[in-house]
Amino acid sequence: MSDNKRQYGQEIKGHLLTGISWMIPLIVAAGICIALGQVIGGPDVGKHTGTLAWMLNQIGGWGMGLIVPLISAAIAYSIADRPGFAPGLIVGFICGQIGTGFIGGIFGGFLVGYTVLLLRRTIRLPKSMQGLMPIMVLPVLSTVIAGLLMMTFIGQPIVWLQKALIALLESMQGGSKFVMGAILGAMATFDFGGPVNKTMSLFADGMLVDGIYGPEAVKFVGSMIPPFGITLSYLLSRNKYTKAEKEALKAAFPMGICMITEGVIPIAARDLFRVVGSCVVASAIAGGLIMVWGVGAPVPHGGMFVVPLFNKPWLFCLALGIGTTVCGVMLSVLKKPVTQADEEFDDVEAPGVRDEEIKFTLE
Repeated sequence: MSDNKRQYGQEIKGHLLTGISWMIPLIVAAGICIALGQVIGGPDVGKHTGTLAWMLNQIGGWGMGLIVPLISAAIAYSIADRPGFAPGLIVGFICGQIGTGFIGGIFGGFLVGYTVLLLRRTIRLPKSMQGLMPIMVLPVLSTVIAGLLMMTFIGQPIVWLQKALIALLESMQGGSKFVMGAILGAMATFDFGGPVNKTMSLFADGMLVDGIYGPEAVKFVGSMIPPFGITLSYLLSRNKYTKAEKEALKAAFPMGICMITEGVIPIAARDLFRVVGSCVVASAIAGGLIMVWGVGAPVPHGGMFVVPLFNKPWLFCLALGIGTTVCGVMLSVLKKPVTQADEEFDDVEAPGVRDEEIKFTLE
């Protein structure tokens, strides 16, 4: 891959992550409002007009309606700065109206952003009219161009893709549901918050926007099994963990409660194949059970603190417990006892690596 292609790919990824980072607080706020409304008012909360539960449910529902316009606007803003925000918002709203959903909002954001950049490079106005470019010319023209393209050529294939994906997930039964959950669970765990995890997270968040909550619950279980499972393994076989690993677990376990997986990276780095293999197998089993049992998470983050808001919290905890046990037992069997050489190796800091370079993120 050439440097130009790699740089272009990084730019695309950066714009997408900007959109996701803007979207997540909105999903959290709206999702928790919906969940609280359902906890207080029950499954028929929508029928109890005027009650507190109904109002919370309405607030959350209206908030969810803003997700697609927001991610579209955020991506467009990331690409083209302020002139892209309003057109991105409008095109994102169009995506919601024509049914392209979350995928359409992402495409719409990129379409608006690069349309604004193209217009900025091609349109030449007199000096006296330059002030109109960011507030009128660019927003209006990009809205018209991107909006028409989304409503005609681009939007319809995305609508078909979105409907096909939702229909596929809804039609799955038994074994196929388990396989899907196992794949998603393995992806959620595989690289402890890296690109594979981010891909799965993006898919789960998109399904959440469209009212399918199962993949989001799989994301939760896949993010929490590594710190919980490794901690259990340590309790079962303390002689297989170095002093440095024991210290790392003091941070990794509470981070796991908050659904932050990256705390286990220092432990995985020392014994990559055994740790990753055990975590992936355990998360695949738990993810499959989550999908078969119909467990759903109405929010994308929050760890154990938001589990009471799930539709089947006890079954989620059971799947998490099974996955944790599988991971802990498997890793305890596979890991080798610590030697004096292992302890001495951990006492020497790897060259070029400093603690402050290790960053933990929620996405």
